[in-house]
Amino acid sequence: MSKGPPTLRLDRLLSNLGYGTRREVQQLIWAGLVTLDGDVIDDSDQRVYVKPDLATRMIVDGEPLDPAPGFALMMNKPLGVTCSHKELGPLVYGLLPERWRRREPAISTVGRLDKDTSGLLLMTDDGALLHKIISPRSNVSKRYDVTLDRPLRGDEVKLFAAGTLMLEGEDKPLLPAQVEIATDRRVFITITEGRYHQVRRMFAAIGNHVNALHRDRVGGLALPDDLKAGEYRLLTEADLEKVLEARV
Repeated sequence: MSKGPPTLRLDRLLSNLGYGTRREVQQLIWAGLVTLDGDVIDDSDQRVYVKPDLATRMIVDGEPLDPAPGFALMMNKPLGVTCSHKELGPLVYGLLPERWRRREPAISTVGRLDKDTSGLLLMTDDGALLHKIISPRSNVSKRYDVTLDRPLRGDEVKLFAAGTLMLEGEDKPLLPAQVEIATDRRVFITITEGRYHQVRRMFAAIGNHVNALHRDRVGGLALPDDLKAGEYRLLTEADLEKVLEARV
């Protein structure tokens, strides 16, 4: 027998979504400011089915409910922000609504882009989804637009595809990577691993330097042209299927 969607007490649900402490949320509910399918819910103990469509059916203080637990988003990460909850300086979480930063479970980045790398960043509060995407067994590819300091030397496509390149300080060669050449100083490289500063270190290993790095694709999901730096949008089930579909 299949299990139905989970249920949560209304006050706990809203508190987990960052609307306030349990007491603050109860006051909100008792004031008649929460509706479901057009009907006021004034009982904070009422259990609610937590389904993806809940955000289209529940209104809180005149606004649609924030995304229910188990959601994911894509962000066009700008330069200069860090994928961390704790580091000093601007953080990617600061680009999200303030209330979302109080959610439980917390929203986390799916892997990281360093401070000097821009582009497609996935974020989710679903731990199982996060681990599925970053697991080596999923073989999810990531494509980067790379601007180089010096012209290509000519053997990069073959060398990176061979699966023999060693990074400084490591004892295991990289998995094969694909290189598409745009110009002699600009390439697109697709990898399936996520080693520390991997793309930068790959080019450093052959005597070149990365001047700019931008991720434009994860799996089969491309960064939309109309998603500006610092903006984000929720992912659909179809989007998530694209993330997991592409292989190198």
